[in-house]
Amino acid sequence: MKVIAFNRNLQGSGASRRLRTAGQTPGIIYGGAEAPVLIALDGNALYHALKKEAFHSSILDLEIDGKSQQVLLRDFQMHAFKQLVLHADFQRVDANSRLHKKIALHFINADVSPAVKLHGATVSHVLSELEVSCVATDLPEFITVDLSNIDVGHSIHVSDLALPKGVSALTHGKNLTVATAAVPAGQVSAEATAEAPAAAAAAAPAAKPAKAKK
Repeated sequence: MKVIAFNRNLQGSGASRRLRTAGQTPGIIYGGAEAPVLIALDGNALYHALKKEAFHSSILDLEIDGKSQQVLLRDFQMHAFKQLVLHADFQRVDANSRLHKKIALHFINADVSPAVKLHGATVSHVLSELEVSCVATDLPEFITVDLSNIDVGHSIHVSDLALPKGVSALTHGKNLTVATAAVPAGQVSAEATAEAPAAAAAAAPAAKPAKAKK
């Protein structure tokens, strides 16, 4: 994804406020061997870019005065109630440098899992993103979590995920729970509902034969 930015020389709260009034968002680029650079970005374009998942996890081509460099979005601040980005931080990356980044999880196939099809269970997403380590060129836009085999009372953990090549999860020694499946309290599973009539019939006493009339 491409991002257009402009150099800015003034800093401080007053200068930043004037930039925002003019429709721009102050930001900074840091990292690597070069010194940090103060930048300004189109505020409206940045606001809409932040709605895209890929903008948060992809390597961005940030262009200043016709020169492009690869960066990652590292942080941003939003106004408390206005559709306004107050500040954005970008980090320079090298194609072969190893980096840490939180990546969004995409959950699929819950509707065909035994938990949902047989028991009417609810699958809860415990994690929405996962911190990973990889070189910049291997950075995934998202990680897919396949729920097709999850059953009631079972969970999916980080160790169960099929991570893209070159990507490793950073869990600090813990096998974190990603998703769980459980039947909501008071709800009877579809399987139990189907078995109930047969069980009731088996448990019912045999009817007594009618007495013959004299």
